[in-house]
Amino acid sequence: MIGADGGREDTARRGLPGLRRLDHVGFTVPDFAEARRFLEEVLGCEYLYANGPFQDDDGTWMADHLDVHPRATCVLHFFRLGGQAVLEVFEYDAPDQRRSSPANSDVGGHHLALYVDDIDLAIAHLRSHDIRVLGEPTTSGGPSTGQRFVYFLSPWGMQFELVSYPEGKQFFLDEARAKAEWAEAEQALDQG
Repeated sequence: MIGADGGREDTARRGLPGLRRLDHVGFTVPDFAEARRFLEEVLGCEYLYANGPFQDDDGTWMADHLDVHPRATCVLHFFRLGGQAVLEVFEYDAPDQRRSSPANSDVGGHHLALYVDDIDLAIAHLRSHDIRVLGEPTTSGGPSTGQRFVYFLSPWGMQFELVSYPEGKQFFLDEARAKAEWAEAEQALDQG
């Protein structure tokens, strides 16, 4: 196949063979009852099911397969978020368990970003549930122009983010425009 620059285009797909989509996001919580209340009552998740407990009293399965202490035990709880995303919430008991959440700047730091239609309404909802919102919404620039975002903390300190760009985000608008222009150019070449 000839590429846009006139050279041969590499037709071999890069990346993980057969990759289709993100299946779920997993995280560990210190108190499942508290996490379930937050996920259902504050975020509006739907509880799906539990699986476990999993443990290996004599062997090393937990260490070999999950990279946790060999005597760790865990129960998995699954939630649906926004009708599509699946959250796998781990409830662990392990002899060497650390109980503090990493900061975003720490190795392993992370956050879960949630898209909302009205960020101000969503912030008011969080605050009505005594959820700590970090500052006020920030208006993005550059490729993220059109977006506003704000971070908030779960009751156990995990970082979440609200994002909203109801009129579109500049990157996606530019990408759509570029694809449309490319399709028009290809169509003109095909007709010429």
